[in-house]
Amino acid sequence: MRGVTRVVVAVGLSGALVGAGLVGCGGDNSLAGSVGDLFPLEVSRVEVQRNAEALQVSYYRSTATDVDLVVRLSVDTTGLALKPGQKVDLAGETPAGHARATVVHLAAGEPVRVLAPVEKGDLVLDEGGTPGEPTRGDFSLSFQKGEGYGAGRTLSGRFAALALDGGFGPEPRQ
Repeated sequence: MRGVTRVVVAVGLSGALVGAGLVGCGGDNSLAGSVGDLFPLEVSRVEVQRNAEALQVSYYRSTATDVDLVVRLSVDTTGLALKPGQKVDLAGETPAGHARATVVHLAAGEPVRVLAPVEKGDLVLDEGGTPGEPTRGDFSLSFQKGEGYGAGRTLSGRFAALALDGGFGPEPRQ
Protein backbone atom coordinates (compact mmCIF):
# COMPACT_ATOMS: atom_id res chain seq x y z
CA MET A 1 0.00 0.00 0.00
CA ARG A 2 2.33 2.65 -1.32
CA GLY A 3 0.61 5.87 -0.14
CA VAL A 4 -0.66 4.56 3.16
CA THR A 5 2.67 2.97 4.02
CA ARG A 6 4.42 6.28 3.50
CA VAL A 7 1.99 8.05 5.84
CA VAL A 8 2.35 5.29 8.44
CA VAL A 9 6.13 5.69 8.39
CA ALA A 10 5.94 9.49 8.57
CA VAL A 11 3.47 9.43 11.44
CA GLY A 12 5.26 6.59 13.20
CA LEU A 13 8.44 8.61 13.41
CA SER A 14 6.87 11.96 14.22
CA GLY A 15 3.62 11.01 15.98
CA ALA A 16 4.98 11.43 19.48
CA LEU A 17 6.35 14.87 18.66
CA VAL A 18 3.46 16.44 16.75
CA GLY A 19 0.81 14.69 18.83
CA ALA A 20 1.86 16.45 21.99
CA GLY A 21 0.45 19.73 20.67
CA LEU A 22 -2.88 18.44 19.41
CA VAL A 23 -6.17 18.86 21.14
CA GLY A 24 -9.29 17.11 19.88
CA CYS A 25 -12.93 17.69 20.71
CA GLY A 26 -13.35 15.26 23.65
CA GLY A 27 -16.80 13.75 23.03
CA ASP A 28 -16.28 13.51 19.29
CA ASN A 29 -13.32 11.15 19.63
CA SER A 30 -14.52 7.66 20.44
CA LEU A 31 -14.26 4.02 19.43
CA ALA A 32 -16.71 1.13 19.78
CA GLY A 33 -17.15 -2.40 18.50
CA SER A 34 -16.46 -6.01 19.27
CA VAL A 35 -12.68 -5.53 18.91
CA GLY A 36 -13.08 -4.14 22.43
CA ASP A 37 -12.99 -7.77 23.54
CA LEU A 38 -9.34 -7.88 22.38
CA PHE A 39 -8.07 -4.53 23.71
CA PRO A 40 -9.46 -1.44 25.51
CA LEU A 41 -11.11 1.16 23.26
CA GLU A 42 -10.70 4.16 25.57
CA VAL A 43 -9.30 7.21 23.76
CA SER A 44 -7.28 10.14 25.16
CA ARG A 45 -6.62 11.98 21.88
CA VAL A 46 -6.88 11.65 18.12
CA GLU A 47 -4.60 12.71 15.27
CA VAL A 48 -5.64 13.08 11.64
CA GLN A 49 -2.95 13.03 8.94
CA ARG A 50 -3.60 13.71 5.26
CA ASN A 51 -1.49 13.68 2.11
CA ALA A 52 -2.21 13.30 -1.59
CA GLU A 53 -2.50 9.51 -1.32
CA ALA A 54 -3.96 8.76 2.11
CA LEU A 55 -6.02 9.77 5.12
CA GLN A 56 -4.96 8.41 8.47
CA VAL A 57 -6.83 8.61 11.79
CA SER A 58 -4.89 7.57 14.91
CA TYR A 59 -6.55 7.03 18.30
CA TYR A 60 -4.26 7.16 21.35
CA ARG A 61 -4.81 6.19 25.00
CA SER A 62 -2.56 7.60 27.70
CA THR A 63 -1.87 5.35 30.67
CA ALA A 64 0.09 6.07 33.83
CA THR A 65 3.36 5.06 32.14
CA ASP A 66 2.79 4.77 28.37
CA VAL A 67 0.81 5.91 25.36
CA ASP A 68 -0.91 3.15 23.40
CA LEU A 69 -1.90 3.43 19.75
CA VAL A 70 -5.38 1.99 20.24
CA VAL A 71 -6.28 2.04 16.55
CA ARG A 72 -4.80 3.58 13.42
CA LEU A 73 -7.10 3.57 10.41
CA SER A 74 -5.23 4.24 7.16
CA VAL A 75 -7.27 4.83 4.02
CA ASP A 76 -5.61 4.82 0.62
CA THR A 77 -7.40 7.64 -1.20
CA THR A 78 -5.87 6.98 -4.61
CA GLY A 79 -8.56 7.57 -7.21
CA LEU A 80 -10.96 9.19 -4.70
CA ALA A 81 -12.08 12.78 -4.30
CA LEU A 82 -12.33 12.77 -0.51
CA LYS A 83 -14.70 15.56 0.52
CA PRO A 84 -17.26 16.18 3.26
CA GLY A 85 -20.53 14.29 2.89
CA GLN A 86 -19.09 11.69 0.51
CA LYS A 87 -19.23 8.06 1.69
CA VAL A 88 -15.96 6.20 1.12
CA ASP A 89 -16.09 2.40 0.82
CA LEU A 90 -13.37 0.97 3.06
CA ALA A 91 -13.55 -2.59 1.70
CA GLY A 92 -11.67 -4.03 -1.21
CA GLU A 93 -8.72 -2.66 -3.11
CA THR A 94 -7.62 0.43 -4.95
CA PRO A 95 -7.24 0.34 -8.76
CA ALA A 96 -3.54 -0.46 -8.15
CA GLY A 97 -4.45 -3.57 -6.12
CA HIS A 98 -3.68 -2.22 -2.63
CA ALA A 99 -6.08 -2.61 0.30
CA ARG A 100 -8.34 0.46 0.46
CA ALA A 101 -8.12 0.49 4.28
CA THR A 102 -5.88 -1.06 6.92
CA VAL A 103 -6.19 -1.01 10.70
CA VAL A 104 -3.39 -1.51 13.22
CA HIS A 105 -3.16 -1.68 17.02
CA LEU A 106 0.01 -1.07 19.06
CA ALA A 107 -0.01 -1.28 22.84
CA ALA A 108 3.18 -0.29 24.65
CA GLY A 109 5.56 -3.22 24.99
CA GLU A 110 3.73 -5.35 22.40
CA PRO A 111 4.34 -5.94 18.69
CA VAL A 112 2.28 -4.07 16.10
CA ARG A 113 -0.87 -6.00 15.27
CA VAL A 114 -2.37 -5.55 11.81
CA LEU A 115 -6.05 -6.40 12.01
CA ALA A 116 -7.74 -8.72 9.51
CA PRO A 117 -8.72 -7.23 6.12
CA VAL A 118 -11.82 -5.03 6.05
CA GLU A 119 -14.83 -6.99 4.80
CA LYS A 120 -17.24 -4.05 4.59
CA GLY A 121 -17.42 -0.54 5.90
CA ASP A 122 -17.45 3.13 5.15
CA LEU A 123 -16.02 6.46 6.23
CA VAL A 124 -17.73 9.86 5.97
CA LEU A 125 -16.17 13.24 6.63
CA ASP A 126 -18.53 15.80 8.14
CA GLU A 127 -16.05 18.62 7.56
CA GLY A 128 -12.45 19.27 6.56
CA GLY A 129 -10.05 16.64 5.30
CA THR A 130 -7.34 18.96 4.02
CA PRO A 131 -4.17 19.71 6.02
CA GLY A 132 -4.70 22.69 8.30
CA GLU A 133 -8.49 22.26 8.48
CA PRO A 134 -10.53 21.09 11.44
CA THR A 135 -11.58 17.60 10.35
CA ARG A 136 -14.52 15.67 11.74
CA GLY A 137 -16.15 12.42 10.66
CA ASP A 138 -16.89 8.80 11.44
CA PHE A 139 -16.33 5.28 10.19
CA SER A 140 -17.83 1.86 10.70
CA LEU A 141 -16.41 -1.45 9.49
CA SER A 142 -16.26 -5.18 9.98
CA PHE A 143 -13.26 -7.44 9.52
CA GLN A 144 -13.24 -10.55 7.35
CA LYS A 145 -13.97 -13.81 9.13
CA GLY A 146 -11.30 -16.48 9.29
CA GLU A 147 -7.78 -16.05 10.55
CA GLY A 148 -6.09 -12.87 11.60
CA TYR A 149 -6.22 -10.54 14.55
CA GLY A 150 -9.75 -9.19 14.95
CA ALA A 151 -11.23 -11.53 12.33
CA GLY A 152 -15.03 -11.43 12.28
CA ARG A 153 -15.19 -8.45 14.65
CA THR A 154 -16.45 -4.88 14.23
CA LEU A 155 -15.04 -1.40 14.82
CA SER A 156 -16.56 2.07 14.57
CA GLY A 157 -15.28 5.48 15.50
CA ARG A 158 -15.85 9.21 15.56
CA PHE A 159 -13.01 11.69 15.19
CA ALA A 160 -12.43 15.43 15.37
CA ALA A 161 -8.98 17.01 15.10
CA LEU A 162 -6.98 19.46 13.06
CA ALA A 163 -5.76 17.62 9.95
CA LEU A 164 -1.97 17.63 9.84
CA ASP A 165 0.10 17.43 6.69
CA GLY A 166 1.10 13.78 6.35
CA GLY A 167 3.64 14.66 3.69
CA PHE A 168 6.43 12.32 2.86
CA GLY A 169 9.03 14.26 4.80
CA PRO A 170 11.69 16.74 3.81
CA GLU A 171 13.12 16.54 0.34
CA PRO A 172 16.63 15.08 0.23
CA ARG A 173 19.40 17.66 0.13
CA GLN A 174 21.21 17.98 -3.14
